[in-house]
Parts: sequence; structure tokens; C-alpha cells
Amino acid sequence: MGGVNSPVRSFSYVGDIPRFIEYATGPYLVTVDGDRLIDYVLSWGPMILGHAHPDVVAAIQAAATKGTSFGAPHHAETQLACLIQSFFPSMEKIRFVNSGTEACMSAIRLARGVTGRKRLLKFSGCYHGHVDALLVSAGSGLATQSTPDSAGVLPEWAAWTSVLPFNDVSALAQALDAWGHELAGVIVEPVMGNMGLILPQPGFLRALREACDRVGALLIFDEVMTGFRVALGGAQSVYGVVPDLTCLGKVVGGGLPCAAYGGRAVIMDHVAPLGGVYQAGTLSGNPLAMAAGLATLSLLKDTPAFEQAQQATQRLVTGLSTRLDGFPVHVTSLGSMWSIFMCEGPVQNADDAMRVDRDRFATWYRRVLSQGVYLAPSPFESQFVSSVHTEALIDETVAAIVAACDEW
Repeated sequence: MGGVNSPVRSFSYVGDIPRFIEYATGPYLVTVDGDRLIDYVLSWGPMILGHAHPDVVAAIQAAATKGTSFGAPHHAETQLACLIQSFFPSMEKIRFVNSGTEACMSAIRLARGVTGRKRLLKFSGCYHGHVDALLVSAGSGLATQSTPDSAGVLPEWAAWTSVLPFNDVSALAQALDAWGHELAGVIVEPVMGNMGLILPQPGFLRALREACDRVGALLIFDEVMTGFRVALGGAQSVYGVVPDLTCLGKVVGGGLPCAAYGGRAVIMDHVAPLGGVYQAGTLSGNPLAMAAGLATLSLLKDTPAFEQAQQATQRLVTGLSTRLDGFPVHVTSLGSMWSIFMCEGPVQNADDAMRVDRDRFATWYRRVLSQGVYLAPSPFESQFVSSVHTEALIDETVAAIVAACDEW
């Protein structure tokens, strides 16, 4: 529909048409027109080792010779779960699903099933998939009803999701006073990636943990984007705050459809068949996805790939921050994620991010793309770096971005 399978691919924000890809290799995309682009979208995050990494491709090929789907348990599921637990010890038990949307949807259902409560708290600008209960906008005041953000979402579903500003501890305190007794869970991107990269302010995540403990709600970290990106152990390892449930996706499947949710065993034991919270999926734990995930996470654990991606990101951000000093832009980064906002900083929440100059972004984006650098075609998305982005490619990228700004 509209030439794309996900709206953000449409290039509508930048007044252009989407590039159709013939193939991808390493840090590059090659279009059907033969243009080679330095890729910082990286399939929206999963390709931390670059495209078509030979070890990952070989693992997928080997798995395919044994069958592409079983609908039954197999050893690779257990292997990948154990490997994930080595990075995320808070995930004592894990259930595989096929997308980040499924992982978040399932974690929310689990929080409601465990607590017997209805209300969910989320934060403006944090995206947790196209789940009905999460496609909502806040009302005009803290205690007013939320309203559907999409046609087809029932108002009665939206009414049970409350939306607060990210990084606002005082709003959190007011929310607890109003709704603490009916709160099932709090879901958050611990580092925001879906309004551009926005970092939590000191003490914010800790305040969420303490708030959930105080009212008996579950804290859910949506690390679909940040898992294995901001750190190998995700944002929870960076900030030292342990959630009750964690949602993973993107990198965890090595580029194939795969996601997972998990947490403390006493909570996960409520999921069927052990408990009464139902969740199922025919292709969950697919052997090809498990093989790709195993190969990717094994390389991240046993090689300096993550450090290489992180160092490349730091070189990029340092170059941009130095050469764009004085321009009305704000650059952020953590691990192998980064963003450039077309406004002056700081950017601490969705309202700050909405200050970006969208027209300027569109013009700038087209100029950067014409120089062979492929970024997310939206001012509200994070960019990603892989372990195979070389220093020469990083410097070429900095030059292209700065040149596009110079033309202002």
C-alpha cells in the first residue's frame, strides 16, 4: 500500500519517493538504479554487523537445509534464550515471538493478567508497536482521557492508557496519586529511539522503578531498539535499573523476524501453558530466525564487533558536533545509535523534538542522499552504525552532512 509495507519508508516527510533496493552488503545498500548508498538505517537497527554478514548467512543456509519451520520445540530456541540471558540476566524466562509489536503487546497483557488491573502508563513519543492500546494521544490534562491516535482503535481501549511526558518525574508523581491503585504497568523505551535518540535524565528511570514498586505495578522496558545497541546488555545495564519485563527485537533476530519478551520467573510463569495469560504464534521460535540470532549474538559476544560499531559512532558524532558548532542542530548518541535534530538543544522529550524544522530537514535530507548517504527519511527516527562502517566511510559521511548544512 502506497508502495511500502511500513509508513516510515514512504519518504513523505522529505518530499521524495522511496528507494527500492536490489541488494545490500556490509555498510551499503544498492538500489535498483545502481546507486550505492552508505546505510545508517540498517533495516531500522538489526544489522549491527552490516548486511549479509557471511557467518550469519551461512547459519541461515545451514538451518534451512534442516527445515524452515517445525511448529515444535528445537534446540536452537534454548541456545538463543540462554545466550540472551547472558546479556540480560533480568530475563529469567523468555518467550520468543515474531516482532517487537508482539513482544510489547504480550508483555502488557501479562502485566494486566498478573496484577488484575487495567491501566497502563506510557510516555509521549515512545513507540511500542501498532498495538491498539498504545496508539493513543494524551488528553488536554493529566487526568483526562486519552484518545485514539489511529482509526480503528476503540476509545474504550485508549481510555485505559495514560500518557506522560518523558523525563518528567513530577508528572509521574501526579499520575501515581491519580491512578496508582489501578495501574497494571509502566512501559517505556528507557532510551527513546522513536522520536530521534533522547536520553533519560539522571534519576528518571530510577523514579519509574520506585514508583512501580510503591503501587505494585510492573515496570516494562521496551528494549526492542536499544537491546544490543546502546550496550550489549541494553539500557538497563547502562543505567543500573532492572525492569520486571524486557522486550527485545531487531538485533536479537540478526535481521530475520524475531523478538522476545521475558522477566522474572514468578511473572513469566503466568504465561500459558503454565499460567492463564494466553499468547501463541505459529512461527515463533522459527529455526531460521533462531540461527540468525545465534550467529549475530555469538559474534557480538566473542568478537570486538560491538566496540567497533560504538567507536565508529563516536567518531561520527564527534566529527558532526565539532564541524556543526554554531548551526541550529543538536546531535545525540549512545552506543551505536545517534540522531541529529534540526533544532537547538537540549532535546529531553517529544515536545522538544517537535521543535525541529521539518522543511529544513527535508531539504537537508535530499542533499545528504544525493551525496550517497542513506539516513532515516524522518526527523523523528534514530540512525544506526554497524561494525563494518570504516573510518573512511564515517569521515565521508561527516563531510556529506556538513556540506548539506553549509548550503543553508
